[in-house]
Amino acid sequence: MINITKLFNPDGSEADPSELPMVPLRDLVLFPHMISPVFVGREPSIKALSEAMANDKMIFLVTQQDAETLKPKMNDIYPVGTQAKINQLLRLPDGTVKVLVEGQCRGKISRLREMDGYVTAQFLPVTDIPMDPSLTKASVRTLMEAFENYAKISGTIGKSFLKTLSEVSKDPGALVDTMAAHIPLKVADKQMLLDTPKLEERFVLLLKMIEEESEVVTMSEKIKGRVKEQMEALQKKHYLNEQMRAIQKEMGDEGAAPQEYQDLERDIKKKRLPKEAASVVRREFEKLKLMSPMSSEATVVRNYIEWITSLPWYRKSRVKTDLVQAEEILNQDHYGLEKPKERILEFLAVQMLVKKIRGPILCLVGPPGVGKTSLARSVARAMGRSFARISLGGVRDEAEIRGHRRTYIGAMPGKIIQTLKKTGYSNPVFCLDEVDKMSTDFRGDPSSALLEVLDPEQNPTFNDHYLDVDYDLSDILFITTANTLHDIPAPLQDRMEVIRISGYTEYEKEKIAHGFLIPKQLKLNGLDAERVNFSHNAVLSIIKEYTREAGVRNLEREISSVLRKIARHIVQTGDDKLKNISARTVAKHLGQPRFRNGVLEKKDGIGIVTGLAWTQAGGQLLTIETVTMPGKGNVKVTGKLGEVMQESASAAVSYVRSRSLSLDIPEDFYKTLDIHIHVPEGAIPKDGPSAGIAICTAVVSVLSGMAVDRKTAMTGEITLRGRVLPVGGLKEKLLAAHASGIKRVIISHENEKDISELPPSIRKQLDIVLVEEMDEVLSLALVEKK
Repeated sequence: MINITKLFNPDGSEADPSELPMVPLRDLVLFPHMISPVFVGREPSIKALSEAMANDKMIFLVTQQDAETLKPKMNDIYPVGTQAKINQLLRLPDGTVKVLVEGQCRGKISRLREMDGYVTAQFLPVTDIPMDPSLTKASVRTLMEAFENYAKISGTIGKSFLKTLSEVSKDPGALVDTMAAHIPLKVADKQMLLDTPKLEERFVLLLKMIEEESEVVTMSEKIKGRVKEQMEALQKKHYLNEQMRAIQKEMGDEGAAPQEYQDLERDIKKKRLPKEAASVVRREFEKLKLMSPMSSEATVVRNYIEWITSLPWYRKSRVKTDLVQAEEILNQDHYGLEKPKERILEFLAVQMLVKKIRGPILCLVGPPGVGKTSLARSVARAMGRSFARISLGGVRDEAEIRGHRRTYIGAMPGKIIQTLKKTGYSNPVFCLDEVDKMSTDFRGDPSSALLEVLDPEQNPTFNDHYLDVDYDLSDILFITTANTLHDIPAPLQDRMEVIRISGYTEYEKEKIAHGFLIPKQLKLNGLDAERVNFSHNAVLSIIKEYTREAGVRNLEREISSVLRKIARHIVQTGDDKLKNISARTVAKHLGQPRFRNGVLEKKDGIGIVTGLAWTQAGGQLLTIETVTMPGKGNVKVTGKLGEVMQESASAAVSYVRSRSLSLDIPEDFYKTLDIHIHVPEGAIPKDGPSAGIAICTAVVSVLSGMAVDRKTAMTGEITLRGRVLPVGGLKEKLLAAHASGIKRVIISHENEKDISELPPSIRKQLDIVLVEEMDEVLSLALVEKK
């Protein structure tokens, strides 16, 4: 026996529910005023019907929430059912019982009780809550109009039933229930109507359901009509094609193929194809000849054959093998970039010794504007190969790499095959730009599709979904570019040889400006060296004060801006004299300086430490300020810092607490002082472990009262025990330190191997100190007692 809840009358007194034998229904909701046949096959339900027939023929019908439940309990049925009268009962030969029932009123179940082989339900009859008379009349009229519209659209409701409805309309409750019973609604929707005692809410619910059902029927009819029209058009086209064939037969030219087919057959015979591709093309061409030229399928087959025959299967450009000339071309196009150039020359040297090598997959990683794409173009020129660039930024669909299946409308090969057709050679230099900008969605993972393209073990048998035959990509030299490595999936990284291009020093930028950018922009702006001259200091001023980048893209943009203003002046005034651009006149053309380099403090300060940071634009100084104030030992870190830098600050403070005695710091400082660590320029996001030792030095300085040497910068990660760990981006950081007037830089001993990347001239001017423990850092950086 299962209790649910007590039921109460409207005056608050506890109600006495009725009790009748219960029959749970599957996928059927019986409404009051509804006569419906019900087929019963479960033994408890048949016994319940027998008990009802033996008494007053009254039964309580309720709907199961899950039609598959064999023995429904209280939680398996809806709480509201219908009290019904059995009008007729017929036992069928297969043991089931067909019973004709008539719904009388709603009932809300209070509990179930198991009897001898069947279940009874105790319920309280639910009466309809009437509406306002004026609202009733309007609601009935609106509902009738909606139902008549549905009947007209669907064609499933007879006119006799509509007449019956007009008679029932005097009883609003009966009208709603009768309509709901004759509309193909979901069981859950019908049960919702049965659960609603308020007539006003029931009218609104049913009206909404009728409108939705009418919309579904309307759309269904539209779709059927559209399909019918398409079928008629196809049948008409087929009939006309057959007529045309019959006319050709009568005229004696049935076997004559159209001129287009003859040209296609000639192309197939002339084209040198692999065995598999040749077999597929011949088979498709034989199929094409049997089709009507006007059919859509013939167009698909013809396009496929044209794609196969237009690809450069064996056509290769002649590769240059003169190393001296190749090196000259690379140096002409780019200043610096020694490692990428060295790798290309190595590849050419090996190619001279071996007839065919598997194409290497080079990945140039570096910030924007350092010349990754232009270097790939120079490689193609140096090797005498054609150049092709494919931008992968924003590619989401795997089919853009592998192609579409021919079963799809508008199917095309992937970008690899399309670009090969454009180049006309099977051994070009392919630049896959922005390989780190690909994304994944429901259309597949394009980075996974690239695995086959970029794997030397797999790309000799690359299979495009559209071609569906193997194509050899091993002769292609793939060069990929990316801004960062961590956005490239690890399996894809594993197939590429990574070459990092960290950016240019100020010295290199100046050389690039005078050797490449200024001559190029002079030509583009209609000027020449006899009219405009940039001084050494002018270029340095633009680099330092108007650009902040690792590459030279913005530098070129600013030079172009200066030249445009000069060109305008020449056109307006006719002044054709030589214009000397100096550091002083740069501001006249470009306005006030936009950036300032890291500036040293004017004097040694307490709690102020100069750190070094790496950004996409290169290295920069990172001033770390620390103050203390009376408090309870809280540590506050500000300056838009990332999680890693927040952790470095916590580790630094913990180290200072653990070493307070040896550092001559009061042991209980964490009980009486709050520490605030701040990194200025908070709008710039900062993250990474580089500032660990700098934060620790600042904390020790402010707690001990010792000042920090303003001309000493430091970078490194700190552990809880005071070890100094290595960090990345050292070359850029040391260049920034030198440009800002720093004399001494403290780094981890494990970073010693990275010093060799620094230009010798810079290395001589910096005192680079290698340390292993935090104590060494403090002895070098702290200079005097307050």
